[in-house]
This record gives sequence, structure tokens and C-alpha cells, in this order.
Amino acid sequence: MYYSSKENVNILTALLVAHGVRHAVVCPGSRNAPIVHNLEACPDIQCHPLTDERSAGFCALGITDATNQPVVVCVTSGSALLNLAPAVAEAYYRHRPLVVVSADRPPQWIDQLDGQTLPQPDALGRFVAKAVSLPEPADDETRWYCERLVNEALLEHRAPVHINIAISEPLFDFSCPSLPAVRCMERIEAEMPNHVLSHIGRMFMLSKRPMLISGQPFNHRLDEMVMMVEHDESYVPDLVVYVGLPIVSKRVRKFLRRSKESWLINETGEVSDPLMNLTKVIVGDSDMVVDHLHFLLEQDPHPFVQRWQTLAAKVDEAVSTFDAPFSQLLAVRQLEMRLSALPMVYRHYANSTAIRLANSFATGALWCNRGVNGIEGSLSTAVGQAMAVSPWPLFCVIGDLSFFYDQNALWNNQLPSNLRILLLNNGGGGIFRLLPGLEKSPARDALVSAAHHTTAAGICQQCGVGYRTAVDADSLTDGLQWLVSASDRPLLLEVTTDAAIDEQVMRSYYQTILRYPID
Repeated sequence: MYYSSKENVNILTALLVAHGVRHAVVCPGSRNAPIVHNLEACPDIQCHPLTDERSAGFCALGITDATNQPVVVCVTSGSALLNLAPAVAEAYYRHRPLVVVSADRPPQWIDQLDGQTLPQPDALGRFVAKAVSLPEPADDETRWYCERLVNEALLEHRAPVHINIAISEPLFDFSCPSLPAVRCMERIEAEMPNHVLSHIGRMFMLSKRPMLISGQPFNHRLDEMVMMVEHDESYVPDLVVYVGLPIVSKRVRKFLRRSKESWLINETGEVSDPLMNLTKVIVGDSDMVVDHLHFLLEQDPHPFVQRWQTLAAKVDEAVSTFDAPFSQLLAVRQLEMRLSALPMVYRHYANSTAIRLANSFATGALWCNRGVNGIEGSLSTAVGQAMAVSPWPLFCVIGDLSFFYDQNALWNNQLPSNLRILLLNNGGGGIFRLLPGLEKSPARDALVSAAHHTTAAGICQQCGVGYRTAVDADSLTDGLQWLVSASDRPLLLEVTTDAAIDEQVMRSYYQTILRYPID
């Protein structure tokens, strides 16, 4: 297979391989055809074609989640690049190594009313850690410049980057027999010193009321625990060691803001203070800190930590007494019971109601787009994750607005057969029914909640996805058994519920927690 005659494209391709890129999500276009040709010709890179750039960006994000490696999303010139903005913003706030590669028109034609041209350098603004534009090399110095720019971008491993490439015509000369020899730069990361790790552990164990908090992807029933004790000052920690991404529960965040101080552990040194009491930012591997604290607590259990563990057991007892009727809550609860019995399973929960139900009932680690918490792109992200974890099943639990907004994720010739979707459809944004005061507005259902009567049956039929629906407890049981079964194609179970009943079930669930005695 021959490569493009464009030197900047060949330099980029060679350095992508040298920096460990193994997956590329590619979108159609003529200006980016030389790049797509090279990516497909390169034996080290697997290409995943997607037509909708909005979906492609989130699909690439999902692959980075599952592989923890940089992943390319390649688009043509013009507005195609702007369609990636939501996925890039999500990747930025989740510190994911998304590599945006955009083909561009020669700079002299920008703003000259030429087709598919707009100013592309820095088009993604502050949502990328590095943005570079590659010239078309004319001599050794500009070749060195291209290499340097690509290396600088690809050395950013904890944030998205943007590599923009001006490509002039002719575009379709594929006559280069091999990629060029390139100079690959490497960044050596410093490990957290032992004395810093020891200091964190010592201060944690010496605190009267220490708490270790991990943000998304998982805080099992922490919202329910805080609900039980939020008015008891003796449960408020004096030191919070905080790792991970944002905490879903507003109640939990408000509770932890009453603590004296918090320490943030991350690998970038980025300052974020969601608890409003940050005193230290510690640069290092958060997993190492968590493992070290768990080891210390196993050797010498801390009374305050044990008290919260006892509270967690009480919450579990309370939940076990709650008998849920047919509802979205019951669907997630029963799905998770089945998933806990599978030998290997992956989960993606979409935002809004789905992720809140996950925090109550999920029985294992999960992914969720909690960078900017948008409903767009959840299904596309799950598709990318499913591609990367195949053949193990990937279960995506998603609400109706999130699903229909991102339905182009299923318009995919490589849709993986290990994808399983639990669609929670109650005809609108059910979470808005739980917001106090909004029920007084006549705009709540039709406008704020986007009420609708859409089903996924036709979408599944045209995309080759197996489809069933559940409308009561019996069909839910049968449908979930079908959903977790082996299949040679993707499957979707649409659980159709009544929004008013879903609201009442959630309120009854929380009342059960509040009424349960702690002592």
C-alpha cells in the first residue's frame, strides 16, 4: 500500500504510530482524504468510519476510556471541525487523550468565500491543551518544524489536542512507497515521592474525622448515606482527600463543603475546588494514594471510617426493604442484579436520571460523561467503549432524550455486536419532575421536559439492532433476560414507563431511606 504524496500528512502518520496511536475514528470528506488514506494504509492503526462528526468525537472518546490510549478523530475542513466541540469539551474536563486531526484549506483562501473554509487554527479554544497547524514542508527546516509541532501535541497525554493540517491540491496522489523516518520525543514522568505518600497517609490517619472521596465514575449510595445524617454534625469530616472527577450528587457536595479542609490529588496539578475548602493540590497518581490509604485502613481501621461503613450497611438494609413497582428504578435495579452474576461486564450510564440510579444500584465500576454532564454523545461514547472492550459486553443505560438526541451513534457500519442498550423511556426528561417548584410552571412538561411519544423500534430496525420492549414487570423480567443473553448483533430493550409513577417511586424510595433507623 502506497501513502499520500503530502509530506506533512506522512510526518503526522509516522509520529502517530511512534506515539502509540492504534485507533482512529474517521469521517468522510475530500480535503481529509489524504489523511484517511494514510490511516487506513498504516497496518498499526485500526480505522472506524463514522459519518456524523458529532457522534465520531464521542465514539473516539469512548475508545480512549476503554484503552487509556490516545485516539484520533479525523475530520475534513470547514464546519466539520466545529461539530467536534462538545466531545472535545467533555474530553478536556475528563483529561482524556483525544487527538483531533483536521484537514484545512490553504491559508490564503480563508475568509475569501471559498467552499468549506473558516479559520480552523485555535477553533477549539481553551478546550485543547495544545493546538498546532502544520505547514506544507518546502525544506529541511519546515520538515523539522512539522515534526516538532506534532511531537509537542502528542506529548500531551491528559487532555485533548488539535492538529490542523493545510493541504493543497492535488489531493489524491498516493505515490509514496513508505512513511518517513521521524524523531519521536518522549516525556519521562516523575513518580510521587515516598515521603509525600507517607505524609498523606500519616495526616489522614491522624485526623479525627477523615474521609476519602472518589468522584465519578462511582459513589455507591453516598447520596443516601448523606441524606440520613446530613443534619448530624458528628458525621461531617474534618479532612477530605478527594480524587477522581465530579461528584454527581448536589447533596453530597453541599455536605462535604462543611468540612474543615480538602486535599485534591491529580496527575496534572490542576486546581479545582468543588468543595470550597481546598488547602492542598498534590500532583501524583491518585490510584497510588487510594491503594496506600486502603492499606493503612486495613492495618489500623479508623473509627470514623468504620462509622461510615456501618452507615453504609444501614443504607443497604433500608434499600433491601424497598419493594419497587414497575418503573425505571426497578429496571436498573433488576439489570444490575443480573450484571453482578456475569464474569466480565462493562457499563456506561448516561447523564441525568440514569447516572443517579447507577449511584444507588450499580454493582461495579462504570463510565459516564461527567466532564460537562451533557446529554449529547452518551450513546456514541458507549459505542466507542464497546468497540474497544469486545468481545465482553458493554451495557449502556440511557434515558430517552439522551438516546434520541444521539441516535446517529447507531448509524454505524461497524456497530459492535457486544453493545447492549437499556433505554429508559418515560416520554421526556423525567428528572425535571423532581425539581422543587418547577411543577408550578405550565412550561414544565412540553418545553422544559421535552415531552414526546417517540419509540426506538424504527431506529433499531433500520440499524440492524435487536429490539424488544417492556411495559410491565413480567415483560421487564423477560426482556432483561434477553438483553444479557449472547447475541451476534447489538440489542436494545426499551422500558416504557409512566413519568408520574417514576416520580412517585423515586420519592417513596427516598422516604424509605429517611424513615429507616440508624441506631
